[in-house]
Amino acid sequence: MKKIFSMMVSLIFVISAFAIDTKVYVIVNKDKITSQSIAVALKNPQIRFESFPKDKQKEILDRLVEQKLLSQNALKTDVVKDPIYLNTLKNLKQDLALQVWVQKQSQKINITNKELKEFYNKNKQFFKSKAQLKARHILVKDKKTAKELIDILNKSADLKTKFIQLAKTKSIGPSGVNGGDLGWFTLEAMVPEFSNAANKLKINTITQSPIKTQFGYHIIYLDDKKKASTISFEDAKSDIKQQIGQEKLVKKIQALVKKLKKEAKIIYK
Repeated sequence: MKKIFSMMVSLIFVISAFAIDTKVYVIVNKDKITSQSIAVALKNPQIRFESFPKDKQKEILDRLVEQKLLSQNALKTDVVKDPIYLNTLKNLKQDLALQVWVQKQSQKINITNKELKEFYNKNKQFFKSKAQLKARHILVKDKKTAKELIDILNKSADLKTKFIQLAKTKSIGPSGVNGGDLGWFTLEAMVPEFSNAANKLKINTITQSPIKTQFGYHIIYLDDKKKASTISFEDAKSDIKQQIGQEKLVKKIQALVKKLKKEAKIIYK
């Protein structure tokens, strides 16, 4: 039941995304090929057609023109009387009607600022962000090699550049090709030995002793730090509104389904 309602709610965003922009690119026998047509064809409502290279735009438009011509030709044949066509058209109309109805119901939902604040205050644990580190590392098999690399790094005039270079050429870890970059991570995401050592570093410094873990010996370079924090109400407001709106919509639809089931004649075969 919940999966069905989640799918119905998601239709709001699909149809609203496809219904916004209607810039016309080609007219084929009075039928328009718009940005909406292109988004549907590419199955991506967020697509920016103008961002494609000119030759790619031409290729897509040519394909849509051909499709439009074939569709126009098909509508002139007796296929429009075919039971398969008629039944499919009926189902499509029903699905589209449901999508538009769900979208309109979502627009009618009213959410007060008081409701938003109450949700925020009751669910503050979901708006807390843990401390994070952004680091690089060089992983080697033995302690001696790690110490030699630390010596080289300590003598370097540009520590970060040298670290990236050594990570690419000496590290046996998968991040080596990216200069040892591990991106942002919480302390819990890494083995304790690694996280504890990285957390003690100042930004733009390295560990002065090799850090041993189950994977080998690490030299860690700290790029940046983020302290644990709580997302403010103003920053969380938009997400909260969406969450409450979806919950209200689902309850509304569930109540209607319950009523319609009582009134309907349903026969399972």
